Amino acid sequence: MNFITQHLSLITIKMGLRKKAHRDAEVSTESLNDIMFFLLLFFLILSTMVSPNAIKVNLPSSKPTKPVENNKKPIHLDVSNNRNYFVEGKEVDYSVLEATLVAAINGNPEPTVVLQMDKDLSIQDAVDVMIIVDKLKCKMVWATKPSNGK
Repeated sequence: MNFITQHLSLITIKMGLRKKAHRDAEVSTESLNDIMFFLLLFFLILSTMVSPNAIKVNLPSSKPTKPVENNKKPIHLDVSNNRNYFVEGKEVDYSVLEATLVAAINGNPEPTVVLQMDKDLSIQDAVDVMIIVDKLKCKMVWATKPSNGK
């Protein structure tokens, strides 16, 4: 019997009939925490770099002039084409616009308001905002988009 089992084992080895050892598939998740931390950190840093002026306003065009120099952070006031008012990206009602601007000024001795107003609005809409800004004794800059040299 010993001779027969030896020959059978040799035959199975030469013919490749032995079953190969199967290994269980494993996924190493040790570094996933580090990857998720770096992704979170990347998106946090990226989100602080995004401009707060994400409100879509179709600005009128103008010829370039020298930029306004102001060491203090200006207050951004956006007016969309359907007369929605946004102070620093937060929507406010026109009835509380003046109070919101007073809160945004917060003791700034030389406040500057950057007005981004849709070009399809009427002049009266602009005058209404200018009256409020003038009443608060703020400097006002009207933002436009470049006209491509025309």
